[in-house]
This record gives sequence, C-alpha cells and structure tokens, in this order.
Amino acid sequence: MSRRKIALLSVAAVLAALIGWRIFSTRNAGSTWQRGADSGPVPVTVVAAVTRDVPVFLSALGTVQAFNTVTVNAQVSGQLKSLHFAEGEEVKQGDLVAEIDPRTFQAALDQALARKRQDAAQLTASQSTLARYEELMKKNFVSAQDLENQRQTVRQQQALVAADDAAVSSAQTQLGFTRISAPITGVAGIRQVDVGNLVSANGTGIVTLTQIHPINIVFALPEQNLESVRTAQADEGAGAEVVAFDRSDAHEIAQGVLKVVDNQIDTATGTFKVKAQFTNADGKLWPGQFVNVRVKVRTVENGIVVPATAVQRGPEGSYVYALQADDTVQMKTVVPGGDAGNDTVLVSSGLASGERVVTEGQFRLKPGSKVTPLAPGQAPTPPTADELAKLKAESTSGGGRPRH
Repeated sequence: MSRRKIALLSVAAVLAALIGWRIFSTRNAGSTWQRGADSGPVPVTVVAAVTRDVPVFLSALGTVQAFNTVTVNAQVSGQLKSLHFAEGEEVKQGDLVAEIDPRTFQAALDQALARKRQDAAQLTASQSTLARYEELMKKNFVSAQDLENQRQTVRQQQALVAADDAAVSSAQTQLGFTRISAPITGVAGIRQVDVGNLVSANGTGIVTLTQIHPINIVFALPEQNLESVRTAQADEGAGAEVVAFDRSDAHEIAQGVLKVVDNQIDTATGTFKVKAQFTNADGKLWPGQFVNVRVKVRTVENGIVVPATAVQRGPEGSYVYALQADDTVQMKTVVPGGDAGNDTVLVSSGLASGERVVTEGQFRLKPGSKVTPLAPGQAPTPPTADELAKLKAESTSGGGRPRH
C-alpha cells in the first residue's frame, strides 16, 4: 500500500472519531440536562384557592358618545356680527353664542309696527262711525244697508289689524333669531364661521356643542349574553353596574349604569348593542374615545377564586397544577368562570377551596413533578435559554406536556 493511501485512511479515521465524539457529547449533555431538571424538587410559587362572593362581568370594547350633540345654525340670513364663546370651553344652555347684524330685521319690525298703527287708527275711526250709524238708525236717519256696510268695514279692518299683529310677531321672531343662544349645555368645538362672513338659514353650522355631563358609552355583546344582560337590567332598579377602563385595561376611568339594550340583534355579527350612562363629573370620558367596558351581570356567592397566572391553557382546555400532600403536583382541568378582578379568576369547576395551586414556575413542571413550595411574593428562578429552547421544541412537536 502506498504512503498516499495510508495518509488518506489515517485522516478519514480521525474525522470519524471526531464526529462520533461530538454526537456522543451532545446526547450526553441533553440527558444530563434532563436528569438535572428531574433530579431535584422544582421551586414554584403556590397560592391557596379562596372562597368569596364574586361579581361576574362581561367585557367589551366601547365607544364614548356625547349625551347630546347639537350643531348651532343661523335661522336667518345675514352678516355674522360677533361670536360670544371660546372654543373648547363649556357653554351653558341659554348663553349667547353669536349675533347676526340685526338692522335689516329691525327695519322690518318697525315697518310692521307702523302698518299696524295705521290700520288700528282706521279701525278706531270706522268703529266710531259705526257707533254713530247705530244711534242714527234708531231715528231712521240712516238706512239699514248703510249700517250693514259700515259693520262690514269694521270687520275688514279688524282682520287687517289681526294680520298686522301676526306680521309684527313674525318680524320680532326674525329679529330674535339674530341673537343665537345655546340650545343645550355643552362643550364648544372649533368654530366653522368667522366674524364678518355671511351666514344663511340652515347653512354651514357656526359651532357644534357636545353635552358630556352625563355621557354615554355604546358597545356590543355576543347574542348569547342577551338573557343575562336583560336579567341584570331588570334585577337592578337603578341599572346594572358598568365600569369603564382605559385601553390598557389597567386603570378604571369611571363607573356608570346600564341604560338601554337595543331592540334587535345584528344578524351579520351576532351581537346586540348596549348603552351605558356615566355622570362623567370629572370629564375623563370624551366623545369618540375607545374604552374597555365591563358589565356586572350577576354575583356568584362563595365562588372559588385563584390568581389568573395559575390558570394555563392547553390543547384540551384550561388547567392548573395543584400541590399534593407529598409536595408533588397534579394537573387538574378547570372551567374558568370569568374575571374576578385584581388579576384573579373565578373557577366554576375543577377546584376546591383551600387547594394550593402553582402560580409561578409551571414551565418546569409535568404531572407528578416534585416541587419546593414558595410563599406568595417569592419567585422561582427564571428559565435559562436552554430550558426555554427545550420548552419551545416540546410545544412545537406536540410532546407529552400540555402547551401553556
């Protein structure tokens, strides 16, 4: 055999040895990690399930709507003389909002008053003549026909005076329309017309007023909740409790009451609309704002409550890891009954009061795992990068452990 062949065979043997050693080392490291993970108790935080009365809420995304919205329009045409409001400030009902040049309308009123005085004077003269005719008729100095004609003249002039009264009233009304008052109490928006412009009746609005005290929130709920919402509305004399939270669902904004359940279900979405009313004394709710809404539909007496972090989601539903007397854990299937507030969850079934459940450290557990219970407030060591990678691989492959 030549030296060249011997050298090639030697290199191949070395490479094969290196590859075998690398495969063995990787497998050995994985088994070592697994033994390390299973060799000792896993530190976990445990909390006991408690019993208390739990209000049950339905959650939805709502839109804030003004209680009333009015666009202030001119009712007569003319030049805008002045504005008497500040944009963004609240205007009281009856406050002067704007003025239109009144001179044309004042002249029309003066003309109507003059015509009325003229016709009233003629009526007075005709009535005086009629009185004389009636006296002369008794002495047969006036014919019956002349007397009747005079009576007819008086009636016609009385009608003219009545028409003049209507004309005066109309002219006064038109003149009154030159002073535009706020029809509601509300916040003034951005003005749409500047002073000096011509405005027309029912043309471009001058400003929009929105009433925010009180204020409404409109939201939609699934049709399967219709009965519980209507029952809650009927049971609560003043309306079922509704709480509004910010978009992060972390801070309460306001409390209100349920006012209206819409009279039909939207067949396209399978939902129905609900309107809630809030006093909004501090003005935190603003028209057009999106908020998270919770409607209280009932109260569960002696409900089982656990921290929300204890309830995990798996392929077959929700479950918790319950601590056993021998410091092992058992996986229990539970049925969540809704949000119980303060990051807790109502458990409808699957758990008893006083049972201790794991709230932190579940990623290292499987049924039967030995654990070291930690008190609430103590946290187990966070997972390493290798543990997270292994957990991700198990979840992807659909291994024996339920996915969280």
